[in-house]
Amino acid sequence: MSISKKTITTAAAVSIALTTVLTGCSDDKATTATTETVTTDKPVTLTAWIMPNSPKPDADFQTLMKPYLDKHPNVKINVTVLDWGSAWTKITTAATSGTGPDIMQLGTTWVPAIAAMNGIDKITDKVADVGGANAYLPASWKTTQIEGQPDVYAVPWFVDARAVYYRTDAFAKAGVDPKEAFKTWDSFKAALQKVNKVNIDGQEMAAFTMPGKNDWNVAHNIFPWMWEAGGEVLSPDNKKSVFNSDQALKGLTFYTSLAREGLVDKKSLEENSSQVEGDFADGKAAAIIDTPVLVKSFTTSKADGGYAEKLAAKNYAVAPLPAGPSGQATFFGGSDLTVFAGSKNKGNAWDVIKYLSGDDAQLEYAKLSGMIPAKKTVLDSSYIKDNPNLAQFKAATESGRSYPSIPQWGPTETVLVKHFGNIWDIVAGVNGTYSDASVKKELDAAAQEVDAILKQ
Repeated sequence: MSISKKTITTAAAVSIALTTVLTGCSDDKATTATTETVTTDKPVTLTAWIMPNSPKPDADFQTLMKPYLDKHPNVKINVTVLDWGSAWTKITTAATSGTGPDIMQLGTTWVPAIAAMNGIDKITDKVADVGGANAYLPASWKTTQIEGQPDVYAVPWFVDARAVYYRTDAFAKAGVDPKEAFKTWDSFKAALQKVNKVNIDGQEMAAFTMPGKNDWNVAHNIFPWMWEAGGEVLSPDNKKSVFNSDQALKGLTFYTSLAREGLVDKKSLEENSSQVEGDFADGKAAAIIDTPVLVKSFTTSKADGGYAEKLAAKNYAVAPLPAGPSGQATFFGGSDLTVFAGSKNKGNAWDVIKYLSGDDAQLEYAKLSGMIPAKKTVLDSSYIKDNPNLAQFKAATESGRSYPSIPQWGPTETVLVKHFGNIWDIVAGVNGTYSDASVKKELDAAAQEVDAILKQ
């Protein structure tokens, strides 16, 4: 499974329990203490909970920390790697019991919920220690707060954006100019129509591959098209759903039309992101929307879990998502770093987070994980700018959009995944007849459920 897909997974599959937690838990209860400053050289052992962000997550984290530990021989760090599927339960249990790690990685959409549960410390008065809000991409910094409130609870660690990967050899054989292909929705669809069923190395390709209802990223796959059509997720005050608007419907139906019109192998609609990524690497499709980690995978050998030996690794390029009627947009995910409220070593924990937020550590972890660094200065490094494919992801960050940073997002996304999955059943022809009306009906049902959650 691609590391990146699990990294950007939010609470969608495991956050139903948050509905109960939020009952009786309002934003004004997020009054965790402020993290202290470390001043001691006494021996200390820190614990860190991280996710499988890279091929060897625990070893890679220790590699990342080595310069810091060499300078601070009194500090030791024990790392626990949590599986994304069980992480939410463990983290919420820690937040409610007060027993947990010192340093905790949180998916970007988890921060407001855990903050509202008093599970992580405020770091509002220490923002300058990590460069200040302006040092980070705006969409990334937004995830460190509860929307509408001034306090800061996290520091962006790394960023995940989406862009189009395409087979350069397939596009050339079909006579498609990549400079024109990704400008607009119309040019994108026209390019896919030309490249559909092109034969490369004896293999006929589908034009495009996309995951359907069985994907953990189902909401992340759909919202960029809604945004590009002028749709939004929630109203400006985050009290009402608006993802069922006419604009949002237009974006969703454009995206699903690519499958309806035969430009996608329908079997992919039963697959998840990891599976369709493998299909693209195997030459079964000429284009895919994916994360920056695939760039690293194309330079990683099969023995180490990559695709370097594949023909696709030598014949691909990256382009931004085509612009819709309201411009360009891409989903913006990633993870943040936090100090656990129950930590007995808060000063040391914050000192480590400061180190991990430095330019050198940000760049090193980008290389280890394949993710995009969260700091603007590191995004401007030669490592990013001199790689034409990573440079496209840097460009994509300019149109990055993140979800509303609210405690209710976990159960909200759970509802969206369910109903968006139902829409894919309609697209695939296994549940009803595909039409604007049938898709709108499903969106309206989702909106009704989400509105009930937002009232909690």
